[in-house]
Amino acid sequence: MGFKNSIFSNYQFLSMLVFCCLYPLAASAQQSDQRDKLFDMAAIKNPATLEVDVQQPWHAVPGRVATRQKLVTINVGEFWPGRDYRVPVRLVVPATRKAVGFHLTGGNQVARLKRDKRPNEMEQLLLQNGIGLVCTVVQELPQLGQAETARQSEIRFLNSLNPHDKVQYWAWPVSLMRAITLAHSESDYFEPGKVAMSGGSKNGATPSMAIISDERMTAVMGSVSPIWDSPLRLCDSEAWKSLEQEFGKFNHPFLGGHFGPNFNRRALANGCSWSDLQDFAEAVSEQVFVSRNWEALQKRGVDLLFHPGTHDFVAFDLAWGGKHHSQIPVYLKANTGHGKNRPHPAAERDENNKLMFLLNHFIDGVEPLLEPPNVEYSRDQESLKASVRFPRGSGEETGRIWWIFDRGSDGSPSYLSELIPDEQSMEMSLQQAEGCWTAIIPIPSKATRIDFFSNHRKTIKFGEKAWPTYLSSPYTRVQLK
Repeated sequence: MGFKNSIFSNYQFLSMLVFCCLYPLAASAQQSDQRDKLFDMAAIKNPATLEVDVQQPWHAVPGRVATRQKLVTINVGEFWPGRDYRVPVRLVVPATRKAVGFHLTGGNQVARLKRDKRPNEMEQLLLQNGIGLVCTVVQELPQLGQAETARQSEIRFLNSLNPHDKVQYWAWPVSLMRAITLAHSESDYFEPGKVAMSGGSKNGATPSMAIISDERMTAVMGSVSPIWDSPLRLCDSEAWKSLEQEFGKFNHPFLGGHFGPNFNRRALANGCSWSDLQDFAEAVSEQVFVSRNWEALQKRGVDLLFHPGTHDFVAFDLAWGGKHHSQIPVYLKANTGHGKNRPHPAAERDENNKLMFLLNHFIDGVEPLLEPPNVEYSRDQESLKASVRFPRGSGEETGRIWWIFDRGSDGSPSYLSELIPDEQSMEMSLQQAEGCWTAIIPIPSKATRIDFFSNHRKTIKFGEKAWPTYLSSPYTRVQLK
């Protein structure tokens, strides 16, 4: 069976059920069964169905680090019968040897991808160490000249709640997977090796989802993107009711969204019920959230790091994630997120996390970044004492804490608008005997709760340079009254 038919076969029946939201109970079992098979990995890994269209054959590209490059377009698959989805892919390898593994990115613009890649400093270091680059496009469909497909896919999804119909659940992750298949088919230029991905927003979310199903992927660093399955993401009607009772109805396009834009109200207006939304979220979330696959990913040896931002409308649930998934490594740059252009004045300005994350992943002997520490706190009427403890020998060099009182609830408009005040940050003290970093925060008499987190530096040497990296303690919310 060809790739188009096999990748779609799991959804042929559901895509025709435009009335499923009117008959949710009858459709529920079928939907759950189909979502369990969102990706046909055998078909995705089949290079015979790539239908490669060579735009630029392999050619030498001079530069500070000379490379060989190739530009093609490939067949990703079919959204639905007769509606193909294709993406461009640029392959970049060292000038004189095969690449062993590669850094895969989707945050590329179509027009720029048509031009030879001029590697930045990080990419030059990767290439010098024999690591290739694979660059494709994970962007909104109109940027690929497919505005009508985007319009129809949204209509189909709201009628069916079939994840195959929505670009973020199917087309984007499969684009990355098929780019790997392409690179592996170029055996004269690539040898199988590690595949690390990085990016922000949709290009942080898409790799995080893809790595769950594709064992060829070995690392993800994602910024301002979803990480965990909080109640709002799972369409918990009580969580939504509580939020709206506190803040009233709001129409932010992302706040509360499952894995991207919030489609809840449009689906409800289209005839779906909260139960339908909950069934959808529960059925698909195993294939979406890193938090639900943490143990399996760790057994595979996957490396993960996230920069969610402290005030981001996609990563809108820091308090819940810090409480329930403190083991997932995050770096929180204070007062950052989508649309936030003025970080806290005490925020780090010398952070090199992505570079050192990738070099550690690919190159033996490069020191790792810090791992998440444990957080404890105690309080009296006037202050809160925070204690942050790393394992002995971790190599953390500094500690700085930030805090905010009575911040809006996760997913609320005020969660985004209430920034950490400039004066609410301090250096922490290292207690050598106890092996922990501490800070004492004064508490105003009227405060009802406090949120806090700390950042810690570790400097990693590579080559002739020393590169500062940072990791955060789990975001912690404490009810004071």
